[in-house]
Amino acid sequence: MQDLTVLVLEDEPFQRLVTVTALEKVLPGPILQAADGHEAVAVLSDCDAVDIVLCDLKMAGMDGLAFLRHASSSGKIGAVVLCSELDPVLRQATVAMIHCLGLTFLGDLGKPFKLEGFSQMVKLYREHCSAAPRQLSSAELPTLSDVQEGLDKGEFEAYYQPKVTMKGQLLVGAEVLARWTHPQWGVLAPMHFLPVMEKHNLINRLFWQMFEQGLALQQRLAAQGRIINLAFNLHPAQLACSALPERISMLIKRSQVPAASVMFEITESGLISAPARSLENLVRLRMLGCGLAMDDFGAGYSSLDRLSELPFSQIKLDRAFVRKMQNQPKSAAIISCSVALAQALGISLVIEGVETVEQQARLIELGGTLAQGFLFARPMPESHFINFCTHRTSPGKS
Repeated sequence: MQDLTVLVLEDEPFQRLVTVTALEKVLPGPILQAADGHEAVAVLSDCDAVDIVLCDLKMAGMDGLAFLRHASSSGKIGAVVLCSELDPVLRQATVAMIHCLGLTFLGDLGKPFKLEGFSQMVKLYREHCSAAPRQLSSAELPTLSDVQEGLDKGEFEAYYQPKVTMKGQLLVGAEVLARWTHPQWGVLAPMHFLPVMEKHNLINRLFWQMFEQGLALQQRLAAQGRIINLAFNLHPAQLACSALPERISMLIKRSQVPAASVMFEITESGLISAPARSLENLVRLRMLGCGLAMDDFGAGYSSLDRLSELPFSQIKLDRAFVRKMQNQPKSAAIISCSVALAQALGISLVIEGVETVEQQARLIELGGTLAQGFLFARPMPESHFINFCTHRTSPGKS
């Protein structure tokens, strides 16, 4: 496996020496060091890239905050680990800043430096790098004609990410996600094609392809006695289409799939300024018997207002709260309150982004019952999902 390059930004000489010495004993790659932000900027300019920065925050001259801002624009930083004595509340705010800068945050070690904790973060970083989709160069990025051709040829394929019970990991449904099986570049994630589709109003074509593939799968599973709930993502622009509920109703009836086994996920940010037609369509989808899930709950600014106004049957808690749970006690409190809110409203709560058994155990303590995340299963093609269903459900159950 490729050696990692690590930069230690620490203004206290003895602490910096201890940290660098400890890292040199366990990591074969180069361990760089800097006493302040200016030195760290100079180090960055002299190297191709740094995988992980261990960053102190409060120091004379250019501090860690200013350095991180500079590092984000340089494009040379893979991930950040905080090592600071700054007040925990201020460190939490810094973590939010790191995410806003587009940098990968691995964790907060505090002080003094803890090698064991850092080793776990290195492991997470390697897993993150291996799981990340292959980045296409700007010269390789799909053009509008590429995307249109892919849609015409049926190259876009529905992948399924299971939703499971937190205890026992029993299948309760799945989210339908789009992947592009490209003849040259292989399987491409949405980040490679959604921007083009949004710009040129092709989201609708993609949705109907995913919807029909999902319904066809539900038909096949129903023939085996398995009723599986599938959730489809609706783009805000689609909600304003007056023909949306009628076409959905027609396709559901034609496939003979129970409407109750079909759910639509809508991000709360997409509902902030939704027109009356969009809100009407949400009501009509519920009148058909379909489910509605508020996706990325807590990531926007009008969650509670929209939740009280609209007929949602499920909340999907944004993955950011799980990611921050270990270092931010407030996140755990928000998760616990979300569990209680869902129970009080009589709707289900799916917690997104569960990636470790430690997170799973803590979420169970907080009252969580349903989850989605890499710990349980990654998005998978239809054949793999059918096999997953066989081993995780009993006939007739979703």
